[in-house]
Amino acid sequence: TLLFFPPWSLDVNVSEDEGFCHFSESYKQVYLSLTYSLIFMLGMPLNGAVLWLSWCQTKPWSCTTIYLMNLMVADLLYMLSLPFLIITYAAGDTWLFGETLCRLVRFLFYTNLYSSILLLTCISLYRFLGVCHPLSSLSFRTHRHTWQAAATTWTLVVVQLLPTLVFSHTDYVNGHVICYDTASPENFDHFFAYSMVLTLSGFVFPSLIILGCYSLMVRSLTNPAEDLPTTGHAARAKSIRTILLVCSLFMLCFVPFHIARSFYLVIRFLNSQDCQLLLAASMAYKICRPLVSASSCLNPVLYFLSQGNNRVQLLQKLRQNKVGEHPTSVEGARRSRQIQKELDTDQTRARERVERV
Repeated sequence: TLLFFPPWSLDVNVSEDEGFCHFSESYKQVYLSLTYSLIFMLGMPLNGAVLWLSWCQTKPWSCTTIYLMNLMVADLLYMLSLPFLIITYAAGDTWLFGETLCRLVRFLFYTNLYSSILLLTCISLYRFLGVCHPLSSLSFRTHRHTWQAAATTWTLVVVQLLPTLVFSHTDYVNGHVICYDTASPENFDHFFAYSMVLTLSGFVFPSLIILGCYSLMVRSLTNPAEDLPTTGHAARAKSIRTILLVCSLFMLCFVPFHIARSFYLVIRFLNSQDCQLLLAASMAYKICRPLVSASSCLNPVLYFLSQGNNRVQLLQKLRQNKVGEHPTSVEGARRSRQIQKELDTDQTRARERVERV
């Protein structure tokens, strides 16, 4: 499909006679539908399995686990919106699901993005306090404060993303219905200002906090004056491992997206007449969008790797509860253990009878 875009909007098609840039976006329809399908197929079972395992876990959740469980919930909510995007791009970028779902799907994308960033920031701060201020921060590193921080994170994200419900809407353009990813041309200037503020508050500031935590933790861990017991070294190693995983997740998923998106929005805002530059900005932004979605598949990996010595138990629990082998409910699992105990008793009695004979 050949599309003709004015420099101020890559969301609408206009005539070539008007002298605008001549682009083909067929790559987007194939690329996004395939990548979103792969992310959906991986993300749903991964996040679902982690949530189920944690819910059935008898051991109380750690503060880090509480944050990670909130991450899994955000990922699952976003996963539920992916089928709508997959169908839309497979149908040639035609929106088939109405005004309300258009706004909701865009809202869920940014909710997942910025709740993930802020929750990862909370994890980094928690680890930083545990490593650099282990005693003075004890009163803050409690389950109650962790749940309060998670609730505050959700509240902040929802409040600052309410404008996306206004900017995102459907429109009828050149014979088909579209769902604006950014905003309509007449609202783009307002959307640009809002997006820059959102990038600062939702990405730049949290990134600086995470970078600061990481730097201070490295300095603390490499301090030769501190003589720690073995357990202290193990705890600090776990903390630095978590921070490294968080930083890797940021660099892979969030940094490329925000750089590409900011570049794309600035080019549009400046009404650039350079078609090659406009095409490059558009392609970079669309190619980086699935990277954000891929974080929904990597967050369960972050959870698994951050469990340390509990990883073996998690794998054993996952094997014991494969579908079709054992009941999946807590009551069913208890009944399964009871039956196994009875079988073991019967086998023991049978061996005793054989020995007596």
